[in-house]
Amino acid sequence: MKLPFKLLSLLLLSFLNFDANAQHVITSDIDNFWKAYEKITSTQDSILQIKYLNEFYLNKGTPGLNAIRKARNYTDQDYLSAIHNYPKFWASVKSNTLKAKTIATELELGIAKFGKLYPELKPADIYFTIGALRTNGTFSDNLVLIGSEFAMADKNTITSEFPENIRMGRRAYFDSNPIENIVLLNIHEYVHTQQKPVAQNLLAYVVNEGVAEFVSEKVMGKPSVVPAVKYGKSNYEKVNAKFEQEMFYLNNQSKWLWSDAPNEFGVRDLGYYIGYQICENFYNKAIDKKEAVKKLIAIDYHNQTEFEAFVNGTNFFSKPVEKLKQEFEKTRPTVIGIKEFANNSVNVNSKTQEITIQFSEPLNGFNTGIDYGELGETAFPKNDVRKRHWAEDKKSWSIPVSLIPNKKYQLLITDNFRTKSSIPLKQYLIEFQTGE
Repeated sequence: MKLPFKLLSLLLLSFLNFDANAQHVITSDIDNFWKAYEKITSTQDSILQIKYLNEFYLNKGTPGLNAIRKARNYTDQDYLSAIHNYPKFWASVKSNTLKAKTIATELELGIAKFGKLYPELKPADIYFTIGALRTNGTFSDNLVLIGSEFAMADKNTITSEFPENIRMGRRAYFDSNPIENIVLLNIHEYVHTQQKPVAQNLLAYVVNEGVAEFVSEKVMGKPSVVPAVKYGKSNYEKVNAKFEQEMFYLNNQSKWLWSDAPNEFGVRDLGYYIGYQICENFYNKAIDKKEAVKKLIAIDYHNQTEFEAFVNGTNFFSKPVEKLKQEFEKTRPTVIGIKEFANNSVNVNSKTQEITIQFSEPLNGFNTGIDYGELGETAFPKNDVRKRHWAEDKKSWSIPVSLIPNKKYQLLITDNFRTKSSIPLKQYLIEFQTGE
């Protein structure tokens, strides 16, 4: 039976059930980008190209464009390099990005569905922007930020110009026809605007992303289309084993999230699967499903005890998180001493010209890291960065120094040192005092 138009409109408004003035979908950055693109590609003059980029795009940018530039550190040169290096890509994605205006109504319906599932929903603005090829979407405070050049791609989007090391991952993503799931992506980012701040560790990051992916799936009533989720479900044992091994590594985030960094699986962003599956396990065990969604969104990532109890309760990992961390700590290399003097010495010869840090095992001979101790810069010895060097066996690393008599010094040897398999060094504070 067909409903009269007036009644249908009233039902739609009733279903939406949110303040239209509180919800915004802004697409003006897309039109501005293509105006700038046409001007930039019409000249070989690099000075004019920068002028056009700023005049027609960046200077007219919405708060959303400004926020995504800040979030992904986009510079003027990033945009110009992307434009110059991938003309076939841009030509193939342009028509899709121009469809943003027509998607606004679908987004409003999706947000309304979210409000039905999660009545505590707070308003946020959605910005369709064009970035420089580093994200399909992110968020900042109450702003949903869409990188339309990625998020609105499809199987016809050209990837032949991309470097070989990232082409495969982008091809797999584009072949999933992300534009067909643009509403799902927006709801994913909208979920992020409702969540609490994330603690800076890999497990917290992947759970945070997993919550957004899982809840957006429940809101829209359709399965996740993220390739990593499909791959992870089919390859649970090997993906989980690798994550258990690496989740406490520092500076290893790009292997699991938000990056085309290569990995042994050939699938990017597998952290999304880890977090998604943790959330799905929690949801499946819950009796009150609506309350389960509320609890997922309300996770306190900075309450370590509460957070780990949540993760352990899902039975996703083979052992409790604390047990896995203890096992990981046993694998970390350590500083076993200093060649020239004992740590905490109080009468070190001020004529000492080098400090050699000795490790419990060979490191990768590449990554290094030293920092100030609690006493700050004034207690850090003068040294020549150019003359720092590794021993041939990579079991020690030396710093040329210039010391003065009767002075207390500190150097923090950081966990940026790592083994060939990327296991980080345990931090070590060197503290000593020179004699008179």
